[in-house]
Amino acid sequence: MSRHDGRLIHQAASLLLSYPEEDWTARLDLVRTALGPVGGAAGERLRTFCAEAAALSALDAGAAYVSTFDRSGRRTLHMTYYGDGDTRRRGESLLDLKTLYRAHGWQPGTGELPDFLPVMLEFAARVPGPGGRLLRDHRPGLDLLHAGLADRRSGYAAVVEAVLLTLPRPTSADRRAVGERAALGPPAERVGRTVLPEVPGGVR
Repeated sequence: MSRHDGRLIHQAASLLLSYPEEDWTARLDLVRTALGPVGGAAGERLRTFCAEAAALSALDAGAAYVSTFDRSGRRTLHMTYYGDGDTRRRGESLLDLKTLYRAHGWQPGTGELPDFLPVMLEFAARVPGPGGRLLRDHRPGLDLLHAGLADRRSGYAAVVEAVLLTLPRPTSADRRAVGERAALGPPAERVGRTVLPEVPGGVR
């Protein structure tokens, strides 16, 4: 896959994994148009999702989104949660992400936490070198998210699969990490008296 196609896949996935607002139909049309020149399995996965999602109103799509993504550690879009859970280490990971974004002159404008997958995907689309490495670093979490969505038979599994298809094949360390996290779940240590911010956009 060319770097250009990879950037288009990442930007399209960022839009599709964001909460469906009133512009949902227009967003799907924009993604389909942008994917026009993109071939291969990743582009096909996203086109399939768009075709199926077009049958839903923005209201129904929003309800499906809220019921699909959660904070259980199986289907959250907040990627540091897969490895860090609600521990002190997660706060450090969020700070590291903010530092990375700033170092490349990018400030997310969504009001979301920096580990929200659509934010990470937009960064990868804008700054493909560091952004691609960031996605590779979070491959175990992406694999777990994909597995959780596939178990639920969610159409969103195709979107995450498209992202995975832009990455190198998983290493043995990646596979071990997925197996361990699937078996044990995220760390359960609470962050002292500090409560992590509620996730906006209906994702709990």
